[in-house]
Amino acid sequence: MVEAGKSYFHRGGTEPLLGQTIPEHFAGIVARYPEQEAVVSVAQGRRLTYRELDEAVRLLAKGLLGAGFKKGERIGVWSTDNLEWLLLQMATAYVGIILVNINPAYRQRELAYALQCSVVQGLFVIPSFRDSDYLSMLTSLLPELKTGSGLSNLNNRQLPFLRTVVVFEPENPIQTDRPAPGFAIWNDVIKAGNIVSEQELSEVIASLDCDEAINIQYTSGTTGFPKAVVLTHHNILNNAYFSAKAMHFTERDRLCVPVPFYHCFGMVLANLLCLSVGACIVIPAEHFEPEAVLQAIDHEKCTAVHGVPTMFIAELEHCNFSCYDMSSLRTGIMAGAPCPPSLMLRVIEDMHCREILIGYGETEASPLTHLTSQDDSLERRTETVGKNLPHQEVKVVDLQTGAKVSLGEVGEICFRGYHLMEGYYGNEKGTRDAIDDHGWLHSGDLGIMDADGYVKITGRIKEMIIRGGENIYPREIEEFLFAHPKIRQVAVFGVPDAYYGEHVAAWIQLHPGENLTEKDIITYCEGQLTHFKIPVYIRFVDSFPMTVTGKLQKFRMREQEVERLNKKPE
Repeated sequence: MVEAGKSYFHRGGTEPLLGQTIPEHFAGIVARYPEQEAVVSVAQGRRLTYRELDEAVRLLAKGLLGAGFKKGERIGVWSTDNLEWLLLQMATAYVGIILVNINPAYRQRELAYALQCSVVQGLFVIPSFRDSDYLSMLTSLLPELKTGSGLSNLNNRQLPFLRTVVVFEPENPIQTDRPAPGFAIWNDVIKAGNIVSEQELSEVIASLDCDEAINIQYTSGTTGFPKAVVLTHHNILNNAYFSAKAMHFTERDRLCVPVPFYHCFGMVLANLLCLSVGACIVIPAEHFEPEAVLQAIDHEKCTAVHGVPTMFIAELEHCNFSCYDMSSLRTGIMAGAPCPPSLMLRVIEDMHCREILIGYGETEASPLTHLTSQDDSLERRTETVGKNLPHQEVKVVDLQTGAKVSLGEVGEICFRGYHLMEGYYGNEKGTRDAIDDHGWLHSGDLGIMDADGYVKITGRIKEMIIRGGENIYPREIEEFLFAHPKIRQVAVFGVPDAYYGEHVAAWIQLHPGENLTEKDIITYCEGQLTHFKIPVYIRFVDSFPMTVTGKLQKFRMREQEVERLNKKPE
């Protein structure tokens, strides 16, 4: 329903919201499609039917209980995409443990923050990823791992609540050795479940409520470190289910998932979306590799593929693209950054993905709020983010008064409905700042709404930088750089990039008499900041554009930096 002349739209639905927990709903899917393929992990060479997936999840769920984890506690997962990640996602949901998603690109400092912020009691981790030696970082952060004993308490003073660290090797699921005495391994957890009966597990599942928290995801903010978004069964199960319905997904569909599981895109709109309707999850690789995606689509006859625009570009422009058969594709979601019309046409025509949809939302909204439709015109599929999903409200408001603006006028996009987060963990003020007294989540994004409820994003109020689908918060980088003894002041902001959407730029003012080079700054950041947070453009300045009240004007810096870059010779 659109309010006459005003930017407000509400969608009911022909189907009511699900009032179940994740394990309750999943039990129905398993009963309906027991021998249907549920997941294929290409890199691991492993396949599970829905019956086999349920058995593996129940085994792990009993292991978590046997290892001493209780409903309401938090377990972090620091890993790339693999079958074990999915098993943890479901097993924690079975027993009411809150899964905390940790970015595989995090360094030790960022990991420590994530563990502290969410008060994590257990951590599941792979040995390494690319140049990140997770085990080395963990033993540096937790020296007790060198002398501990598996599942016992670590007793670390910095992280006193963290009891257990479990290391697992996706390529070696029957791993028997441990890198240090204090690490537990996957088999330790499974064996711990021997003392837990099926009846005990069933009783725990029955005790769960759909409004209870089940997941914490970190989202970028404009001040300080990321906030810990608390999501419930009701939030993410309904968001996944109604997204699947919007895509016309059924048990006959097979979704290629190159997006990371630690994002809502991967965990909710891929994994849970498939499991909510009986479709198959196809994991092409542990992290994004364009040719692995093409191979998986071809060999597994995938009907859908997700991704951010840069992923689709990398796939289309891969030198071996023509060697793979894309004819099985039908649909998918492209989100995380604006999609140029030319790219949409290439995905439709060259990848045969005729029903590819554009999605929009944010982690605080579980995450999807808007999605285009297969029946929309090409113009609407490229210039808007579609309409909100069923059972959601959206409005566009004036930045000063908070009143709904007229149709076609720019304002802040706000959401209300079942999909709103429970709040930021341990951060009541942040929650109050995000969700107003009337229950509206303020997105910080600017946009306009038309008479049919379609929304077009026009910009962002907040300073968040989006690079290749990764949200980057300038304040964290600024605080890190400001700690350098030679730096007096720093401002970090995004500048446009044709491929990644944006790159990180930093203007730096040094203390009088000090000298630094761009290389010095990059070296200082390496090993301390995730690679995509390290500034690409660094400029040393004597002063900053400021308001009369002394506030930095980053939009002026952005304008000047873009002008400077445009003047550079090719």
